Amino acid sequence: MGMATDKTTLRKAERRSNPGARAPSPAADPSLVSKRVTESIRNLILSGDLPPGSRISQESLAERFGTSRIPVRDALNRLESDGLVLLKPNSGAWVAKLDLSECIEIYKIRERIEPLALSEAVAKMSDEDVDQLAELVTKMAATKDTETFLKLDREFHLASYRASQMEQLSSMVERFWNTTQHYRRAFTKLIGKDGAWIIHAEHNLMIDALRRRDADSAAQMLHEHIRRTRVELEHHTEVFEDGALAAVKTGRSEK
Repeated sequence: MGMATDKTTLRKAERRSNPGARAPSPAADPSLVSKRVTESIRNLILSGDLPPGSRISQESLAERFGTSRIPVRDALNRLESDGLVLLKPNSGAWVAKLDLSECIEIYKIRERIEPLALSEAVAKMSDEDVDQLAELVTKMAATKDTETFLKLDREFHLASYRASQMEQLSSMVERFWNTTQHYRRAFTKLIGKDGAWIIHAEHNLMIDALRRRDADSAAQMLHEHIRRTRVELEHHTEVFEDGALAAVKTGRSEK
């Protein structure tokens, strides 16, 4: 990909992801500039506007955000530690791309650590916490837009772990959520409207378990919930072919 193409692609993707964004002022606090750039690039990746395997150059990013290369380099280093970006010497930055075996491995890890996070959180949740989670489940069932669903689904699950107050575990969970975002999008596309009912049913069963403060039942349901995605993706290896995940972004279906 040439430099001009890189710049054009990045500008278009950024406008779609955050149309109201403005370039940071040169006089802004460096830490705030770095944070703003980091979040902007993160949003482009998680939204699918910068698909797995696509190349992004520090020069293009710096020009787009009106900064020097320093905050861009800092941002890319952070995103690499999050598993979203791969930095290659003499080649620039690339959106990380997982293969089938890596995806399976991460999902198997998630099947263990996320039920732990949820079971630790259950006893510490307030009734208001559970009500807010239930509201997110209702919104998920009502939407027909894939991207809206994915945003609500992420909010629901990460919020359900928050009361665990286990910072190291929470950091691991969020990192794996970031690196598997493209695969949840592919799964949502694969199951379509006909398969959506079981996902919503599982969410409601988790809410029922949370209301009863039944940590074991909630954790078991979550384990099966995550496993279902892994098994479905294992049966559709075409998802992992070059360009397949980018193509998924063009479709819309309800999970």
